[in-house]
Amino acid sequence: MNKELIPKNHFHFIGVGGIGMSAVAMGLLKKGFSVSGSDLVKNNETKKLEKLGAIIFNSQIGQNIEFVTSKFNNKLINFVVSTAIKPDNEELMYCKEKNLPVKHRSEILALLMQSYTSLAVAGSHGKTSTSTFLSTLLELCTHNSSSITGGIIPIYNSNCHLENTKFLVAEVDESDGTIIRYKSDFGIINNIDFDHCDHFSDLEEVISSFKDFAKNSKKLLINFDCEITRNNFYSESKWSNTTPINISYALIPTEINKSHTIGKYFENGNFISSINIPIPGLHNLSNITAAIAASRMIGIDFLEIKKNIKYLKLPKKRFEFRGQIDERHFYDDYAHHPNEIKETIKLGRLFIKQKNNNEFHKSRLVAIFQPHRYSRVKQFAKEFAEELSKADVIYVTTIYAAGEGNVDKITSEIITDLICEQNKNVRYINNYHEISKNFYELTQKGDLILNMGAGDCHNFWSILHGGN
Repeated sequence: MNKELIPKNHFHFIGVGGIGMSAVAMGLLKKGFSVSGSDLVKNNETKKLEKLGAIIFNSQIGQNIEFVTSKFNNKLINFVVSTAIKPDNEELMYCKEKNLPVKHRSEILALLMQSYTSLAVAGSHGKTSTSTFLSTLLELCTHNSSSITGGIIPIYNSNCHLENTKFLVAEVDESDGTIIRYKSDFGIINNIDFDHCDHFSDLEEVISSFKDFAKNSKKLLINFDCEITRNNFYSESKWSNTTPINISYALIPTEINKSHTIGKYFENGNFISSINIPIPGLHNLSNITAAIAASRMIGIDFLEIKKNIKYLKLPKKRFEFRGQIDERHFYDDYAHHPNEIKETIKLGRLFIKQKNNNEFHKSRLVAIFQPHRYSRVKQFAKEFAEELSKADVIYVTTIYAAGEGNVDKITSEIITDLICEQNKNVRYINNYHEISKNFYELTQKGDLILNMGAGDCHNFWSILHGGN
């Protein structure tokens, strides 16, 4: 066992409530390590960690580190941060002053992966969905699989299921360049797009980062339908939803509606079977094809996969139906990049099209968008406007900073002004409490409401019901 992962070690996570940090912390607890962590906000993840025996601080001050070092003085303590933790964080500053060992989350996940046959899911979009589909198939087909992801997987109702299994599905993040730390048995690249402009200066830097990941993968599976992936990576194993020619794994759609997708499945150009998938949307079909292909690569029988396809579900916050309020249908989605918004709105249109075929009144697609990061708005304002304007009514809220400073004085009005040139039904609304207060004036019966973003926008459903 790696010297960092011996039972005498203790791990303290600065910012433990994040979806990625809590998953790794939970994994360590399940492996028998002692864990503590701090976060300014209590959430479901911190509550789960406490139940498993972690010590959780609701502040981030130097005294927390003092307490941990004195309580676990018989152990080697690793202090763990993510890129979201800023240099002026009090706990981090204390660690640096005292020369205490600080590791990045990616280093710990990379160490955990070494004990398994690892399947690392990478890509600019769809990582969490692909990880969820793959985790579900491996769990049902092998009963010998673990997962650490950046979302809540329905079959586990958790972002971490870590046992002494043969396989581990790990969602790996490229946003901060740490993707180069992961060595996997099977590397999966969903697609590549320019994003995370706070870290990368151009698309070439993003591609370079994925090339390092590819080099560290013993076997590589790539999406042949993504032009950037297709032109920059060579692999014998590739998947497609457009052609079975010279493709290892292809699933060509023959019918798509709001409840399912039917497709013809091919391997190496040979038709194998038709498959009925209980999830709508072409982008989801691509993610599911990747999960099927990876399962086949590790030797799972196709009939086993086909038998268990019906149990696939989307992770939380991916076109998640939250409920109905006075004949208004409400969905949450994590879309925070223009290409993700494009696919989410397209899926919303598919739902509305079927609804309008069955009902007399015309439904509207209402998009509520919380932009995420000033740097992303600055880089993609025009593209955001282009995709959001395809909704019938658009409400844009204040930018969720995600810890960024606003040196260029960027505001959401940049997006709303550009949308207005294409669609006059747009308004900037400061926050979700204001939208909630005027909800019945801003929406109407029959609306399909898409609430999109990667910040705290997913609290809106509880705000509508009188929560905070």
